[in-house]
Amino acid sequence: MIRAARLALIVATAGAGFGFAALSAWQLQRLGWKLDLIDRVEQRLQAEPVSPPTPAVWSAIGKADEYRRLRLRGQFEPGAVLVQATTALGGGHWVMAPLRLPDGSAVLVNRGFVLPQQRQPAPDAAPAGPVELIGLLRLTEPSGGPLRANAPAEGRWYSRDVAGIAAQLGLGGTVAPFFVDEAADPAQPQRWPRPGLTVVRFANNHAVYAATWLALAVMAAAAVVYLVREERRRLPS
Repeated sequence: MIRAARLALIVATAGAGFGFAALSAWQLQRLGWKLDLIDRVEQRLQAEPVSPPTPAVWSAIGKADEYRRLRLRGQFEPGAVLVQATTALGGGHWVMAPLRLPDGSAVLVNRGFVLPQQRQPAPDAAPAGPVELIGLLRLTEPSGGPLRANAPAEGRWYSRDVAGIAAQLGLGGTVAPFFVDEAADPAQPQRWPRPGLTVVRFANNHAVYAATWLALAVMAAAAVVYLVREERRRLPS
């Protein structure tokens, strides 16, 4: 190997080492962000439920509001949309039903999970009369499922797309841009649709990624040291 090529290899290896070290530092930053996110979500899950956001602040709702516990009062309107889901109970569907609030606005409520054989009919999707429930604020899912777009005309839903489901149900008036996962009431017997199956879990592999990039950075540094020593050894005395 000619000397210019050897020097280029040393420079490239050193550059790779710096890159690996930068990626390790970035993953450590991501780890701090993820731990903070998990802590904030845990605080929301333990907090007392609050009234739903009013239409005046709907445009500002974002990730910082997700999984906030809400207390809803209203009356379910007829109709529901089934969204394909996989839960601890197996494959089936979420039952999305519209709840009309006292101010006249509507919010979609994920009433819970049903098995495939229960999809027709879903008798408990819209109980009659005034109701009060507690649930978690969730953000709309407008993109469909992985590699599967929602097909409303064919009755196939792979994600909880609030605007699309509201249109499918023909909801009038103002409709909240979020939906609510209904929580299970421990004072009530279990029912179908089965509520309380929301999975609140965040992948947190950043420490592993940081360690991997750091190990590669150390290996690159060791390779640079070796190559530099070899280059010095080749120099004429």
